[in-house]
Amino acid sequence: MKKLYEEGVLEDIVVLTGGEEESAMTSQVDVKVVPPPEVGTFSEEDRSRQPSLFSVVRALVNLFGYDGGDRQLGLYGAFGYDLTFQFEPITLAQVRDITQRDLLLYLPDEIVVVDQDKQDAWTISYDFCVDQKSTQGMPRVGDATPFQPFDENDAEAVENFSSRDTPRSEFSKSVEKAKYEFKVGNLFEAVLSQTFREKLDAQTPPSVLFRRLRARNPSPYGFFINLGEDEYMVGASPEMFVRCESIAENDYRPGALRVETCPISGTVARGADALEDAQRVKSLMMNAKEESELTMCTDVDRNDKSRICEPGSVKVIGRRQIEMYSRLIHTVDHVEGYLRDEFDALDAFLCHTWAVTVTGAPKTWAIQFVEDNERSPRCWYGGAVGLVGFDGGMNTGLTLRTVRVKKGVAEVRAGATLLFDSCPEAEELETELKASAMIDAIVQKGSDEGIESNEAKEKQFQVGAGKSVILIDHEDSFVHTLGNYLRQTGAVVRTLRSGSSALSAIEKLINEGKKPNMVVLSPGPGNPSDFGLSTTIEFLTKHKIPAFGVCLGLQGMVEHFGGTLGILGYPMHGKPSGIILTKEGKTETSIFTGLPENFEVARYHSLHGIKETLPSSLEITAISEDGIVMGIQHKTLPFAAVQFHPESILTSPAHGLAILKNALSFLRYEDDDSDDEIPGSVAEVVADLEELGVSELKERLKDAGISSGGTKNELVVKLALWTQKSEEANNGQIDFENMSVFELRELKQGLGLKGTTKTKDELITALKECLM
Repeated sequence: MKKLYEEGVLEDIVVLTGGEEESAMTSQVDVKVVPPPEVGTFSEEDRSRQPSLFSVVRALVNLFGYDGGDRQLGLYGAFGYDLTFQFEPITLAQVRDITQRDLLLYLPDEIVVVDQDKQDAWTISYDFCVDQKSTQGMPRVGDATPFQPFDENDAEAVENFSSRDTPRSEFSKSVEKAKYEFKVGNLFEAVLSQTFREKLDAQTPPSVLFRRLRARNPSPYGFFINLGEDEYMVGASPEMFVRCESIAENDYRPGALRVETCPISGTVARGADALEDAQRVKSLMMNAKEESELTMCTDVDRNDKSRICEPGSVKVIGRRQIEMYSRLIHTVDHVEGYLRDEFDALDAFLCHTWAVTVTGAPKTWAIQFVEDNERSPRCWYGGAVGLVGFDGGMNTGLTLRTVRVKKGVAEVRAGATLLFDSCPEAEELETELKASAMIDAIVQKGSDEGIESNEAKEKQFQVGAGKSVILIDHEDSFVHTLGNYLRQTGAVVRTLRSGSSALSAIEKLINEGKKPNMVVLSPGPGNPSDFGLSTTIEFLTKHKIPAFGVCLGLQGMVEHFGGTLGILGYPMHGKPSGIILTKEGKTETSIFTGLPENFEVARYHSLHGIKETLPSSLEITAISEDGIVMGIQHKTLPFAAVQFHPESILTSPAHGLAILKNALSFLRYEDDDSDDEIPGSVAEVVADLEELGVSELKERLKDAGISSGGTKNELVVKLALWTQKSEEANNGQIDFENMSVFELRELKQGLGLKGTTKTKDELITALKECLM
């Protein structure tokens, strides 16, 4: 520090000792950095070398600096968002807490290193020697300060607590402001955030949050830091900030420092399974707005590096790569550069404060916009955590997906990248989605904490429960997947190879009083006549057994009831195709009930039923975009079929299963009383509500305590949702207590329920009063 004082970097140094003796150890050193010089008096390439708090950090790194070694020794800790003002000052508009800290770094003397790839771990211990003095043999203990939960008896704390810093819909208004700035050219993009808060009890200390996050939302930069002064940070950040390491062999000089970053921008929610994930990845990659977001982030990132890197060394080495997390899918770029000889890792760090993914562009104006329009200081959010290595390296992650705990209150801050194309309401929802995993870690116990997993919970009502299905196999290669789908409805499924033996087996079951509830005619190669499908259908008609056909099954029904088949001009084998429901396909007893009017399916066929020759007894329920019959249903018999494959990965499993469930629900003879009463579908409710006038819809919504604003369609949707959820709640099908706060809020928002709810208990009470 003396050297910095002599060089004019420090204005003052105050050394405090732990006692009055001459040999007393230094306990604290207070320093004051000189004000930075005026802009314009130095080259912009040298901005990171101007006097700042980082001058002190650099001096410490140089003091402990060494070559070689294990690359683990260094300063570990957190870098606050306001550190960027050490590099690029702005006009502060928000009031900071006087206890706010912007930088906290620890010098550990013992480190546990875990190699996740090798499943190995080891401990490194250090001793420090200077001026013939050593830390060897000194006690390595400190004061243990237990976590203090939120004190409900603290009247001031209770009064000052709020569940969020930004009132609902206010965030959307800020997005509108940003869009104006984009329009007039003041900004290209901006990242606005908002904070959500929860109280922590004694059973949910920060260590528990960390274990939950690590289990539910593993990430490259997971961390748990005790910041002292009753403050902690628990995070699962997906994004590298700045990483620097010496590379022995490179194009510039031996041991040159390579700096790399991985800007993340472009977000979509995970699907229900890998198939939905693939569809969402596809939509994300085709989304021009998301591509623009990441492009701007990377262009600014390249500019940050170009300030201090060797000419020509800044390169994009990965473009729009997909990264998957517990709830989100992101697109990521990978950028590298080599620092010029006169710069170090701290220069690289400063020049990148902060990433465009948490600020915007142009960066300085975006940071000012954030300061002027967010509702509270960011503190640690948008900053970084990690290591400043004494070997000259650095490894840091952005402080995102982080829970900040202060005096028993857990804060989760989440942001959205805004462009001129942004939808204000969608951006507000994105921040809530991003925060949801963190909030769940706060309020939701896991299976390892005595809560049953989803698999262990009671199964929902299954339409196939207690029913038997015979699946006739026409030598098809997808039949067992189809059988698997049918079993997921709860039905008992038996697969029989087509032919007289199959019909004999079914007849035996009938004679034993075990007539199947339905027979499914599988896909297959060739023509229906190759498998005697007409004989099978005649048998099913005679014995009054409902039938559902897939692909060849549809073709067999068309021929049996008097239609003819044609050959496609181009075979559709393993091809996706959009289909459109007809008027008949939208009826309440159609096999397509509850499905969208348009959706994508998988086609594996060359033959097809010719629309113009279809008999009057068969109704077309779905048609492909190229005009081919995709679904049929008999007018008087419980027979229906689809030309596509509901079990293929190209057909959404949700859609495929829904079709099979509908078939089991609606395909039955009128005198068949073996089934329980079929519950009404949402489609029926919507149809009834659409008959009502706007005034009556609004009156019903008001009676339910629900917002009555919006178009007629919006009113119908809200009332239909309330009707459905009310029925579920009164039947005991909604477990409010085990729902996450995010799920409860989402339900409250979807219903348009009025009133402010600050806690989970208040949310549950409000929803129960509305629905029960």
